[in-house]
Amino acid sequence: MKIKELLKTILPKEKFPEKFSLAGLLQFASFQHRNGIAVATDDDREQYLVFFAGEPEGAIHLEDNDTFYGDKAARLIRGDEEFAFYEMKADVIDALVMGCRIFDKMYIRTKPRCPVPEFGKKSTGIGVLSLTITQNCCPENGIRVSIRKDGMIVGSDITTDSGNVRFRLMYGDYTCIVEDKAHTVTSFHLAFDKVSPDVVLNIDR
Repeated sequence: MKIKELLKTILPKEKFPEKFSLAGLLQFASFQHRNGIAVATDDDREQYLVFFAGEPEGAIHLEDNDTFYGDKAARLIRGDEEFAFYEMKADVIDALVMGCRIFDKMYIRTKPRCPVPEFGKKSTGIGVLSLTITQNCCPENGIRVSIRKDGMIVGSDITTDSGNVRFRLMYGDYTCIVEDKAHTVTSFHLAFDKVSPDVVLNIDR
């Protein structure tokens, strides 16, 4: 069986609804130690990143009649792709990585990712944004929270029992998308800086 057919066979039908920039994908997978495959496609190429316990362990690149694996495939990632993420069982991922392992992860880490611009000069640098989602003054667990910058998702996670999610971001302006258990979506504007790293967002109906 050709690798393209194999990948389509093993990919689950369900994927995460958001699409991720490379930077957002790495953060998303790392935050909760995800196992799965991220897929980016355009007219003439398909790029697969294989994650085991949140780390990009394998890569496959398909273009025309050429197929590349591991470090060669990782080098062909441009850094401007949008990835869909499919969560998969650890044993399937472990077996797949054996044939496409990335040995030098700097090929992934040093890509020119979609930039996250900084605004003004009051707060420059990187910090950890802590969000707490509440409803009727009570923390809400199991709520999906996504952080967007210039229309691109740079982080996504699900709230803990304390209603909390945390994202490592550059200081600046962001849009926060909150989807509750009834799949109602609420959008918030966030101005993230070192003065206000902890934010409570209320989704009362």
